[in-house]
Amino acid sequence: MEIVCLDLEGVLIPEIWIGVAEKTGITELRATTRDIPDYDVLMKQRLRILDEHNIRLPVIQEVIDSLGPLDGAKDFLDWLRAHFQVVILSDTFYEFAEPLMRQLGWPTLLCHRLEIDDTRRIAHYRLRMKDHKRQAVKAFKALNFTVFAAGDSYNDTTMLGEADTGILFRAPENVVAEFPQFQLTTTYDALKDAFIAASPRF
Repeated sequence: MEIVCLDLEGVLIPEIWIGVAEKTGITELRATTRDIPDYDVLMKQRLRILDEHNIRLPVIQEVIDSLGPLDGAKDFLDWLRAHFQVVILSDTFYEFAEPLMRQLGWPTLLCHRLEIDDTRRIAHYRLRMKDHKRQAVKAFKALNFTVFAAGDSYNDTTMLGEADTGILFRAPENVVAEFPQFQLTTTYDALKDAFIAASPRF
């Protein structure tokens, strides 16, 4: 049995924090896991900036409501789910993801939780577990799944390395240069072909 593990932002949907940066004009919020490998460092930076500018959860949710899946993402995901088991492993938060999951047809998503105070301020975040993408792939392999994985950022590379086949999708040059062991794809058709090539069923 085969299972595909996908990153979410940059693979199926736009980068949420870049959208927030564009709406608020705060360029520091453009930083993502493509730029800062340590997710804890990145999130602490984001929460500090939100506090400095008094930005509450509803502002971010308004941005998310205006986003949609990347062009071709829904069709690609529909094809993928018809041929493989599919799980999305993301470092986003359930409080962010719901509108976009609805547009993608409610795929299975494993991510994190936010802690929201009475003023709708994002007080903190709770990671499901450290390095959860790699740990999920490891657990699926222990259940005798063959695991194929695709992602675009530093925080995906341990997942790709743990998978039986790991593929970069539209990754930036710095990630591609540091991880040349992973095949690079830039279109959904190419990613589809890479999964087909990895599976003996086709």
